[in-house]
Amino acid sequence: MVTKRVGATIRRLREARGLSQVALARQATIGRVTLVRIEAGTQDPTLTTLARIARALGVRLRDLLPA
Repeated sequence: MVTKRVGATIRRLREARGLSQVALARQATIGRVTLVRIEAGTQDPTLTTLARIARALGVRLRDLLPA
């Protein structure tokens, strides 16, 4: 459940910034397939991966996590 919410948040923020999955994955230095799986809620991201995604999106790590 939490994994799906984190993925949905990442997708929403990515789309709001007009970024493709490829572009965000490159900026975050993670694999595109990894990002696809995280957004789909089928892969649990590590804290390191979440931190990279947050930095690439210009948000705080806690902004990606459910309240």
